[in-house]
Amino acid sequence: MHELVDPRAPVTAALIEATGVAVILLDAQGAIQALSPAARSLIAGLEKGKQLALVMRDPDLIDAIDQVSRQGGRRAIELIERVPIERTFRIHIVALAGPGARSAVLLTFEDLSEQRLTERMRVDFVANASHELRTPLASVLGFIETLQGPARNDEAARERFLQIMRQQALRMARLVDDLLSLSRIELKAHLAPQTPVDLGEIARTILDALVLMARERDVSLRLDLPPRPVVVAGDRDELLRLMENLVENAIKYGKPGGEVVIRIEGGAEASFSVRDDGPGIAAEHLPRLTERFYRVDNAASREAGGTGLGLAIVKHIVLRHRGRLTIESVVGEGATFKAILPLLAEAGR
Repeated sequence: MHELVDPRAPVTAALIEATGVAVILLDAQGAIQALSPAARSLIAGLEKGKQLALVMRDPDLIDAIDQVSRQGGRRAIELIERVPIERTFRIHIVALAGPGARSAVLLTFEDLSEQRLTERMRVDFVANASHELRTPLASVLGFIETLQGPARNDEAARERFLQIMRQQALRMARLVDDLLSLSRIELKAHLAPQTPVDLGEIARTILDALVLMARERDVSLRLDLPPRPVVVAGDRDELLRLMENLVENAIKYGKPGGEVVIRIEGGAEASFSVRDDGPGIAAEHLPRLTERFYRVDNAASREAGGTGLGLAIVKHIVLRHRGRLTIESVVGEGATFKAILPLLAEAGR
């Protein structure tokens, strides 16, 4: 039976090399005859004339190609590559001739890595959120049962338990509020804010709001502002939340009796930074700090009233404002969190 497409035809190779998806054409012996630019960028080491089995050594893939080449038809398999990073592909394998002699084979690749990562993140998110709510809820229910039973007439126990229950209820309320905030920010992620916002005015508002909290922890707040206003295209409420989260964290986790420095800077870009002189953060934790529910110290975070979502909210606000977040820290020397945002003129381009 004749092949449906002659893999040696120049027009076949030209079509494959012009396509925007990852496609590889193999001859009957498994050598690469043509490949698209997307395939080159997706899989390192692919070259015309080279055996695909020397580049992609997965036994299931090699067996599937061999079967389709000998028997005709088509197959689809999923392949997980773990080196250098974990990636997931769905590979469609189609014979270019019917059953009989071995035929050329066409492979098309779907990169499912982001989809699988999103699925895992969603599962982890639900599990973490459920755990964060279940713990205080179980505590509240336990105290209610105690007050209805053994401590029914114990006034001292009742006052103590009610105070703990209030703290746990506030913790759940903060968690729900943070979850809703994160959801609202994500829904608007594709809409860049356009309202002019003065970062200095936002910083002064946050300073006034948190001065009592800082005083309770014996932390001094210092605000460094440039001589001229630094204006960005932003959502004022979101930028207030961003600054509030960063300054609150610096107060909570900084050194008692220490100083928190809040700095606004202009120039080519606008920036808002918060520096504390606390214990600092080990380097291995820095890349994961903005993950939802990730905590360097679970006990300390919960004791301070943290939900594990504050820095995730900060990251998403910065991304929505088309900026970037940097974190610098040395153990024993404090930490600096900086949000870098485009100035108003640049943001509107």
